[in-house]
Amino acid sequence: MKEYGVFDIIGPIMIGPSSSHTAGAARLGKVAREIVGTKFQKVVFYLHGSFGKTFEGHGTDKALVAGILGMNPSDEELKDSFQIAKSQGIEFEFVEADLGYEHPNTVKIVFKFEEDEDIYITGSSIGGGNILITDINGNKVEFSGNYPTLLIKYVDRKGVISQISAILSSNEINIATMKVIRESNISTMVMETDSEIDKKIIEQIDKLEEVIYIKGINPIER
Repeated sequence: MKEYGVFDIIGPIMIGPSSSHTAGAARLGKVAREIVGTKFQKVVFYLHGSFGKTFEGHGTDKALVAGILGMNPSDEELKDSFQIAKSQGIEFEFVEADLGYEHPNTVKIVFKFEEDEDIYITGSSIGGGNILITDINGNKVEFSGNYPTLLIKYVDRKGVISQISAILSSNEINIATMKVIRESNISTMVMETDSEIDKKIIEQIDKLEEVIYIKGINPIER
């Protein structure tokens, strides 16, 4: 028998008609914003499967925009996200798309910047307000946004993982899950932890010679 958690039964606290299409969409948008920052000028949402077919009726569009503005699923201003984005000078566009063999509630969020190159995040709303981020700019990843998460890109050399683990251990941070994706001599690590990681710890890891990029993401409200 499948084990069910409380969120499978009662769902998340949210504004909107559907945990998958509204709460999950808002969380996807907010995690994407946590990854790319706030200096984007425009966002294009490529909506796959049922997201693409029903996004207006279920409020998926407003929830996604609310997320990239930094709102949680329970934020009362979610319903006004379009107007708020426009007031901040942020453009947005929705495109129905076939993203291949993805979960039916999947979105590819493309952030456009005035001077920098585009950055995209792909993720799925998998039910009960839960999400799964699966791709960051072509790097295959897998994390839920339910735990504090570290994204680290580094030169793949012997001992790097142990150095990162040692820094976390010395700061009494326990690793919940870890996945490493290798491409040539560059690796991307996605690490979920049991407690939040403060800026000091991130700075310690960033000082390692092999580390190219590091980003800490706090848990996103469900």
